[in-house]
Amino acid sequence: MSDARRVLERLLRKGERARLRGDATPASLPMTTEASARDYLSLRTLAERETFHAQIAVAERAGAIAAQRDRHRGDGDRLLRLTVVDLDALASHLGVPLLDARVREAARVLSPWRPHFPVLDDVLAAWRADRKVRGHGPEAAPDLADAALAVHARLADESHERILRRESARLFAGRPLASKRLEQLTPWLDLLASGQLVADGPIEKEHVWAALGLRREPQPLLVAGPGTLLLDGDVALPLATTFLGVPLDAVRGGRTDAACVLSVENLASFHDAARAAGADRVLVVYTGGMPSPAWRRAYVRLLRSLPPDMPVWHWGDIDEGGFRIAAVLADTVSATGHRLQPWRMSPAALARSALPGVYVPDAAVLGAMCRWAERAGWDGIAAELRSHPLCLEQEALPADLPHAHHAP
Repeated sequence: MSDARRVLERLLRKGERARLRGDATPASLPMTTEASARDYLSLRTLAERETFHAQIAVAERAGAIAAQRDRHRGDGDRLLRLTVVDLDALASHLGVPLLDARVREAARVLSPWRPHFPVLDDVLAAWRADRKVRGHGPEAAPDLADAALAVHARLADESHERILRRESARLFAGRPLASKRLEQLTPWLDLLASGQLVADGPIEKEHVWAALGLRREPQPLLVAGPGTLLLDGDVALPLATTFLGVPLDAVRGGRTDAACVLSVENLASFHDAARAAGADRVLVVYTGGMPSPAWRRAYVRLLRSLPPDMPVWHWGDIDEGGFRIAAVLADTVSATGHRLQPWRMSPAALARSALPGVYVPDAAVLGAMCRWAERAGWDGIAAELRSHPLCLEQEALPADLPHAHHAP
């Protein structure tokens, strides 16, 4: 890019910002200060200056700008100020579409999806105000449209889980690297699924995919404890206290004399819980991280077959992702008439000084943790987090089961 083009593009951006503010004063750049004209003032040779002046003169002849020159010094070509005469002509001269044109094109690309995803109207409004969304401007509309295609397809098929790269290859067949396209679209998938322009914190890709029923590999329902699983075809499958895995869409219910149900976020902790003392009195279920729609359907069928007064607990990470998972689970559990209770996720229940891996979250992450905890109905934990902020992965804790301390 030439020095003159950099200066003209800077002038164009300044003119665009003025237009957005409704400022009718023509945008201009002084060419005598380092702040606005470093490219010009750093020219050293006569040839460089002549090339720069010639390119400015071409923009003048296009009716895009006016140049003020110092007629009293040297050859009279020294530039003092550049001023926009016609912003659209300047954009045309540079071959750069203005923001309003880029947003109009983005709106055209996204138009089929706006009735399905109201957050797209917020995205377009942000772009019209020259604000980035997830780090991108209106040129990202094709990516957002691809993400909308994918999310819409998953919402229409949420009773089944799909393998991430196979589903990507199906949706974007014929494209380069089609099998990896969904991974590239993860921030936009999160925006559409959450309805939030700004992510609460760092995006956990596996959580985003799982929330849409996308997995890197097939995910069965893993259950451990006493009792029997009821499956399609009137099959009654005895459970194992170690664990048993069954297809999600095969689950129809269960029978158990367990004292309670405990869902567990992480696989290592699930296996620890399945072998902990008293595991023969607890029905332990692995969520697979963020539970997918298909997993949640299977869990609803299981809980609805159990006594309505059976306590239902959840044990997960004490971090933003952990409480986000808890909020999704709480909504799922409430549909069955049960209430989800937190297990070992309260700062007050932990001796922080004795635990490795405890750290204090920053203000933004803490705020997100509290919002998700409150959405789960755990206002007390949110208050404790504000008083004693901490994060802790559940794998740092030894397995301990709720029935031993909280009889039904």
